Amino acid sequence: MTVKLFEEYLDEGVAILISPDYSRARSLQKESEQSYKILKEIVRKIGVTDSNANYLIKNSYDIIMELIRSKMFKEGYKTQGQGAHQAEVAYLRVLRFKDIDIEFADQLRSFRNGILYYGKTFDAEYAEKVIEFVEKVYEKLN
Repeated sequence: MTVKLFEEYLDEGVAILISPDYSRARSLQKESEQSYKILKEIVRKIGVTDSNANYLIKNSYDIIMELIRSKMFKEGYKTQGQGAHQAEVAYLRVLRFKDIDIEFADQLRSFRNGILYYGKTFDAEYAEKVIEFVEKVYEKLN
């Protein structure tokens, strides 16, 4: 399924214009940086296993979303309500990410929801793909 354009979320009121909030942006960026360091440490010291896969996937998702929100706050956008996370993923297109990366981020969003709300479990193989994705997009988002 194709991710809608960010502008569609603006038209729907899911994404709204606000005054840029640099303080909130910095806070989210710092939180993401700390989480990224911890993620890397866990991978280095413990490794990626089936038993920690869901944990690593959820935290990877949070790292990405915090960085996207940071960018949005700097540019004067925020999201709200139903579809907020989809709008944030759609913002990756505004940031000039490739469609394949946007689609992967949207799949990650959906799978993370499966973990949180439906008890879905993932294995180390998928967690490794997610961590590779985080490493790939981290610098561009930071």
